Amino acid sequence: MKFTTDTILPTTMVGSYPRPRWFTQQLDGRDIRVAFKTSGHSEAFDDATRLAISDQEEAGLDIVTDGQMYFDDIGAVIGSFSWYWYERLPGFSEAKESHPLFGPDAERTNEAVFFTDWGAVVNDGPVGRGPIRLADLYRAATAHAQKPMKVSVGAGPINLAWHVYFNHYKSSRELAEALAPVFNAEMKELVAAGATFLQLEDLGVWFPLGTGDTNDWKWINDVIRQSLDGVDAKIALHFCYGNASGNRLRGIFPARGAYGLALPHLYDLPIDQFVLDFANRDMVDLDSLGDLPADKEVGIGVVDVRTFIVETPQEIAERIRKVIAVVPPERVYLTTDGRSRA
Repeated sequence: MKFTTDTILPTTMVGSYPRPRWFTQQLDGRDIRVAFKTSGHSEAFDDATRLAISDQEEAGLDIVTDGQMYFDDIGAVIGSFSWYWYERLPGFSEAKESHPLFGPDAERTNEAVFFTDWGAVVNDGPVGRGPIRLADLYRAATAHAQKPMKVSVGAGPINLAWHVYFNHYKSSRELAEALAPVFNAEMKELVAAGATFLQLEDLGVWFPLGTGDTNDWKWINDVIRQSLDGVDAKIALHFCYGNASGNRLRGIFPARGAYGLALPHLYDLPIDQFVLDFANRDMVDLDSLGDLPADKEVGIGVVDVRTFIVETPQEIAERIRKVIAVVPPERVYLTTDGRSRA
């Protein structure tokens, strides 16, 4: 069953919630069913999840998330976005390696720091399912939620294939294709547990902008289709500009036009909504949504969570006016930009 709402301009958030300072326990690659045998860890996790959801509900969000308290403090936190999966799926080594895009002697740019913090992994065998437990985490979170819940699924298969040294599969494409059935099974388990709104998080969608090869769009579409095949839920696809501690990654993404280069290649996908960053870039490129197909919605970042400056209600309202001048309000969800415990 797909999530539906009669609310115009429903509000939600994107990304992981800040951990309370007292929640210091780390999963360190363990299955949650193992780690949570320790009552102190399971109780702290449950309290942190409850507070993340309560904060969102008190703020008046229409759709809440679980806050992703299962992410460890790895690689400036955004690294845990990928490592949660690497640590639990067969086919990946345990060690964090230097990133293939930036070696240890690379110039210390924002981009180099970002990817060095993130790190990379060695693919040393075939991938398959492991104890990801998204359905378990969903059940734990919904016990505290009074509002509908959106479930984050990611880092996605293409993203996971981006930060890798290949000793088994020969390319990002081969690895992403092998990961697609893993994601498909996780999402179907979420639906069986009662989830109606899933958000696939995959920054790997930007891959062709890095390679310059437009042929890459075909296999990227194929991987996403395989991941979503038969998943009976409302599906959003989120791809943002990364969280580099508030910095804009100008060395990776053009100052203008990036979404316009990517979105048209994704319009035929069986998804309901694109979730996109705009606040951190001063709402530039909204015109790229002018040809959004009538059967697609957008979740638009109108709050910049990568800065310590708190926007005024008037500033956010003006951003919303700019959005609905391009996309009809009945097809717009309002959200934060993506973040990792900003």
